[in-house]
Amino acid sequence: MPWTDRGATRTLWEVKTDNFDTYPPDLREIVVENQVEKLRHERALALACGFDFRVGVRSPAHKEALEFAARDLNGLIVVMEWC
Repeated sequence: MPWTDRGATRTLWEVKTDNFDTYPPDLREIVVENQVEKLRHERALALACGFDFRVGVRSPAHKEALEFAARDLNGLIVVMEWC
């Protein structure tokens, strides 16, 4: 039986452990721009392989900045303060 018939899509996670809150505004902007491009690429790969995709970040500010820069990632980003 092919793996797609098993009904289990192991969600793929990308976890960002940046100390985003400590970055100056200019660096925050650069980090978000770079991460958005990479996250969209990773999400496309995950979806093409039949997986859900989620992103973990360390702070609400990082989550908010990513979601503001990429509305298509809204609902996929989770704050993981423990990482």
